Amino acid sequence: MALRIVHYNDPVLRKKGDPVKVFDDALTLLSAQMVATMNTAAGIGLAAQQVGRTLQFCVVDMLGTDRDFSWELDGGRPPLELFMPLSLANPVVTVLPSDKTVYEEGCLSFPEIRGDVIRADVIRVTFQDLQGTAHTLLCDGLFARCIQHEVDHLNGTLFIDRMEKKVRAKLEKDIKELGQKTRDASQPVV
Repeated sequence: MALRIVHYNDPVLRKKGDPVKVFDDALTLLSAQMVATMNTAAGIGLAAQQVGRTLQFCVVDMLGTDRDFSWELDGGRPPLELFMPLSLANPVVTVLPSDKTVYEEGCLSFPEIRGDVIRADVIRVTFQDLQGTAHTLLCDGLFARCIQHEVDHLNGTLFIDRMEKKVRAKLEKDIKELGQKTRDASQPVV
């Protein structure tokens, strides 16, 4: 069952998630619902805050993308099909020495709003899976960018916060309109 995606200006998007402490059927169900939501919305990543939960938890699925990136999971290079979609609990990103890249990003919490964001090209992320087992993933390109974007969400940071001022300025009207729609939708009907 797909969940409702929270849009910009909902306060939950600015909240840092609580660590995942319990790895149980409820977390597995949340993961499945988030993957279904992400797939329905044609996304490649979704953070718990985007479905109204304040948890350090996100999902990523790179299967439908061009594979112009590399990865190493726990010291090996298993096929993506073996571990996608990927559920990441309590992820911690370390930026590795690499060039910064500019890429036009979108976000499911900002429908139809896209803008250039500068991010590191190579990262290491440590995380726990749905059973609480620790893993280390090294990746680059779009895979690294997607994880950085989702982990930002887990810490209350949005992709618009990462945009250069001149890029964001061009989108400000659309961002304000979306924020107003979100505020209007949250008002009780009297």
